Amino acid sequence: MDIYAKSSYKVVETITKDYSTSFSISSRLFEKSIRPHIYAIYGMVRIADEIVDSYSQSDTQKHLDNFESQIYDCLGSDTHYSTNPVVFAFCQTANEFNITKDLIAPFFASMRLDINPPTFDQATHEKYIYGSAEVVGLMCLKAFLHGDAKKYNKLENGAKALGSSYQKVNFLRDIGDDYRRLGRCYFPKINPNSITQKDKDRLIKDIRQDFQKARIAINQLPDSSKRAVSMSYIYYTKLLDKLEATPAAKLTQQRVRIPNTQKLWLYAKLRLRLG
Repeated sequence: MDIYAKSSYKVVETITKDYSTSFSISSRLFEKSIRPHIYAIYGMVRIADEIVDSYSQSDTQKHLDNFESQIYDCLGSDTHYSTNPVVFAFCQTANEFNITKDLIAPFFASMRLDINPPTFDQATHEKYIYGSAEVVGLMCLKAFLHGDAKKYNKLENGAKALGSSYQKVNFLRDIGDDYRRLGRCYFPKINPNSITQKDKDRLIKDIRQDFQKARIAINQLPDSSKRAVSMSYIYYTKLLDKLEATPAAKLTQQRVRIPNTQKLWLYAKLRLRLG
């Protein structure tokens, strides 16, 4: 079991590093004891996202349902065992930090909205953000705090705000590609083909409010996770700055990025500042 567990966590680490340069860079700042668990959460989320985004075939629903069922079967068994290494790693982490169906089910509910994208109104937008991003922030918070329920309750809203802000930045960055390739627009009352400067300014103001709430919570995280979360926070605020500086008409034509060299520079700068 020890060899299989070690191998399974290597699988989710590889998935993290292959899919997200920015996340894998910031994850280096987690203490070693926490890092595998964050990889496990990210790996589970990424595979579900892969099913609805990249695979996207007539049996997508079946594969997503099966993936979710594997997780519940694993969590519900006495041994928390699965022959799927991503499921196994996630369930080991979920079992250790009490990540339960009340956080997992909303995530999969949001993933199902991606299979047949609705026209997002404010209620659907908020539901999607909660399931796709806020609950992921809460899963990570459970791992950060090692079962400290009192502190979890104190930082819960900040963790949700952080997940929300990251997701909204991603939506704004990908607004053109999401619409052209996947037929999705997650922002209510926004036409991706004709987003105005006023639309963009309103969205950025909303995201910055989330960032402000999240910053308060980040400052109260344990040292074992604070540096890594601070790194991701800095990256996303820099990305938002670039989005704000990009004319609205260009957002649908190009994907704004932070170059890998700048990500590494931010990482080195934070390491030097925090020691």
